[in-house]
Amino acid sequence: MQLTASIFKAYDIRGIVPGALNESVAEALGLAFGTVAWQQGEQTVAVGRDGRLSGPGLSAALIRGLVAAGIDVIDVGLATTPMLYFAAHTLCNSGIQVTGSHNPRDYNGFKMVLGGRAIYGEDIQALRRMMEAESHQLADGGRVRHVNVLAPYTDRIVGDVKLARPMKIVVDCGNGVAGASAPALFRALGCEVIELFSEVDGNFPNHHPDPSKPENLQDVMRALRETDAELGLAFDGDGDRLGIVTKDGHNIFPDRQMILFSQDVLSRVPGGNIIFDVKCSQRLAPAIEAAGGVAHIYKTGHSLIKARMKELDSPLGGEMSGHIFFKERWFGFDDGSYAGARLLEILSRSPDANAVLHALPTSHSTPELNVACAEGEPHAVVERLMALARFDAPAKTSTIDGVRVDWPDGFGLIRASNTTPVLVLRFEGHTAEALHRIETAMLALLRQAKPDAVVGASAH
Repeated sequence: MQLTASIFKAYDIRGIVPGALNESVAEALGLAFGTVAWQQGEQTVAVGRDGRLSGPGLSAALIRGLVAAGIDVIDVGLATTPMLYFAAHTLCNSGIQVTGSHNPRDYNGFKMVLGGRAIYGEDIQALRRMMEAESHQLADGGRVRHVNVLAPYTDRIVGDVKLARPMKIVVDCGNGVAGASAPALFRALGCEVIELFSEVDGNFPNHHPDPSKPENLQDVMRALRETDAELGLAFDGDGDRLGIVTKDGHNIFPDRQMILFSQDVLSRVPGGNIIFDVKCSQRLAPAIEAAGGVAHIYKTGHSLIKARMKELDSPLGGEMSGHIFFKERWFGFDDGSYAGARLLEILSRSPDANAVLHALPTSHSTPELNVACAEGEPHAVVERLMALARFDAPAKTSTIDGVRVDWPDGFGLIRASNTTPVLVLRFEGHTAEALHRIETAMLALLRQAKPDAVVGASAH
């Protein structure tokens, strides 16, 4: 089978429909995944899909392939990625979500869990090779049953999370699939909800469902100004990431959210290992340690963070991209709605939710910046950077994922994206002067390794 190799990313499969990714690819994936599942003793696979227009066709083709490989399919239908993960934790051990996540509307893809773990890297390449060689196995006995997981998923969260007082919130789902579940969930928790763009529409007619981009939060900010709601929550296209906006329009970035979540979780799990990625604030590790935890910085990538959490029996992990992973009281997978519920539980204990958020440590920082590269170039540039990075004490250089240099008053990061051919940059300083100094030093280093580098805003 002829495939476009570039759709097989580090953590998932993703591409433009119907060019690189179509129903033939979906069916072939079902055959290959079903074969590998059988080999590992997994005979049941849950399948869900987000609200993209190509979702029903791709999902049906994927299920055909799985059934032909002898798999029992639990079709959960239209669902957030976390709801698919919930099915793969409570009804079986494996699952595939048909989702384009936060990519443009003509994209779609597949996020996969096999035997209780998110598959990534070489496992995804092995599926590609089986699809190309058509070396899958066919088996009889496969069948499909339809299960609605919304009620048990909602009941599980409502049974776990308790608000100390009712809260009035704005919920913006950006016409992504979270619109079919998140507003009702927050009402069930006792919130009064002002809904924005809850109708699931794969055309995304209002704004793109990606809360990591400030321009996508303008509608939430307007609703907070014009109503007496005290907080805004925004979700990405498949519902696994959360954006938080204060009453006065400030975006509480995920690394600051992690400070609040860490303090809460560590009050019940003293000494817990808290994991976060290299893009997170320098303020996070000291806050974790002050709360009695052990801070672990790790590589970026939701599958990688989840694997590291299992290794260290971690109760909480998080990424700057907005993926927050609760193992304490939950299943350890990233879920924007559950993270939002846990946030409201914490904030509801205070009469002024915004004061709690504004009291979190902060710094001067850039948003995520990108440098476009040729296909295959970013990792080569990072290799050169590692060889060139020579900073005098007290600077400390880490090469766990790209090059991160920490000074006493801030840090700079240059790493290769694992999903698109770009370098990812982030700079932070405790003061504006420190930020400027660090940014200047890191860009000078970058230009030694890539003289033609042009720095632009992140496009995800």
